[in-house]
Amino acid sequence: MSYGTADSLGLVTLDDVRGAQKMLTGVARVTAMEGSRHLSQLVGAPVHLKCENLQRTGSFKLRGAYVRIAGLLPEERAAGVVAASAGNHAQGVALASALLGVHATVFMPKGAPLPKISATRDYGAEVRLHGQVVDETLAAAREYAEKTGAVFIHPFDHPDIIAGQGTVGLEILEQCPEVGTIIVGIGGGGLAAGIAVAVKALRPDVRIVGVQAAGSAAYPPSLQAGRPVSIENPVTMADGIKVGRPGDVPFGIVRDLVDEVRTVSEDELSAALLLCLERAKLVVEPAGASPVAALLSDPGVFPGPVVTVLSGGNVDPVLLQRVLRHGMAAQGRYLAVRLRLTDRPGALATLLGALSVVDANVLDVSHVRTDPRLGLTEAEVELHLETKGPAHCVEVGQALREAGYTVID
Repeated sequence: MSYGTADSLGLVTLDDVRGAQKMLTGVARVTAMEGSRHLSQLVGAPVHLKCENLQRTGSFKLRGAYVRIAGLLPEERAAGVVAASAGNHAQGVALASALLGVHATVFMPKGAPLPKISATRDYGAEVRLHGQVVDETLAAAREYAEKTGAVFIHPFDHPDIIAGQGTVGLEILEQCPEVGTIIVGIGGGGLAAGIAVAVKALRPDVRIVGVQAAGSAAYPPSLQAGRPVSIENPVTMADGIKVGRPGDVPFGIVRDLVDEVRTVSEDELSAALLLCLERAKLVVEPAGASPVAALLSDPGVFPGPVVTVLSGGNVDPVLLQRVLRHGMAAQGRYLAVRLRLTDRPGALATLLGALSVVDANVLDVSHVRTDPRLGLTEAEVELHLETKGPAHCVEVGQALREAGYTVID
C-alpha cells in the first residue's frame, strides 16, 4: 500500500504510539538510559545514551515489526509475512513472527554478514539469500508477496511500524523528563518519525535532530524538494541508515516535526563508535553511533539535557575491526608509514629500535625486497603503528627522518 506525504502526520498519532507501548509490554525491553560524563563535559550539559543497542535482537526494529505483525487480520497471519533486510529489520521480523506464531520468510543480500544471517535463522525465520544489494533483495521479497499472498513487512514505510518505533520517544520522556534535545539516526525515517510524533505531542519544545551519513543522505535533498527523492549509489559503512530514498509516510512526519537533519562523515562515525566502546563500554554499530558523531562534530549547538539514541549494536566483527582501526586513525592514534632502508642484516632491527625510542607501538610490519621501484640494495617497509595522538604522529615522522630514513607519502 502506498501512502501520500500530504497527510502523513495524521496517519500516526500519540494515541497510536501509546497503544503500541501497551502492545509491546513484556515483548520489548524498556532499554537503559546511561549518562556520559565525557560527552556531558564536551557539551556543557547532561548527555544521556538511550541504549536500543541492548534491545532484544540488538536494535529498535523489534518494536515496529511486532506492532505491525500483531495488527494483521487472522487470515493475513495465516498467509505468513515476508521482509527484506540486510540485518536489523530481518531479526526484528523473525523474532516478532516467532512470538506471534506467524511464518516469516526473510530475503537477505548474498553479502549480508554471516552473524546476521545466522541470528535471523535462529529466531525462526526462513532465510533466502538473493541479490547483491538491498534493492534487489527488496524486489525479490515483493515478488514473493505477490505470488504467495504473504504480507510484506516494510522496514519503515507504514504507520504501524512508525507507531512501534515511537515507543522509544515515550520511554525517553519517562526516563529524562527534562530533555532538551533528542538526536536520532535517520535511514528511511521510521524511528525519527515515531519519536517525533510521541515527543512533540507531549513536549513540543524539545528539539529533535536527525542524523544521516553524508554518503547516504537522502533527506536533505528531499526536504529541499518538498517530496521524497532518490539518491544514486548511497555509500556508507553505516548500513542501518543506508537508504537511498525516504519513506513516504515518515517523510511527511520528519518534514513537519523534526527540527533539523544533519550529516556526518565516515571519520566522524568511526570516532563515535570508538568513543562508545572505550568510554561508555557499549558495542554500537555505525548507524547507532551516528547521533554521537553529530554531537562530537558540533557539541555547542544542542540545548541540554541531550539524549542520543543508540539505535543498534549489530555490528559484524570484521567490520568492527576495520572501523575501530579507522577511528583510531581519525583520532591520530594509528599511523601507517612506508619508508626505504638499506637492505642489510640488522637494518629492520635498527628501524624498530628507533621507533621504540619515541614510544611508538608496532602493530604490523610488511617487508618488500623485490620491486622495480627499488634499487639493488634497497628494501621497502610498511609499518602500522599505534600512537598517542596527532602530536605523537608528527614526532614519530620527524624522528624517522632525523634517523636518515626516507619516508614515502
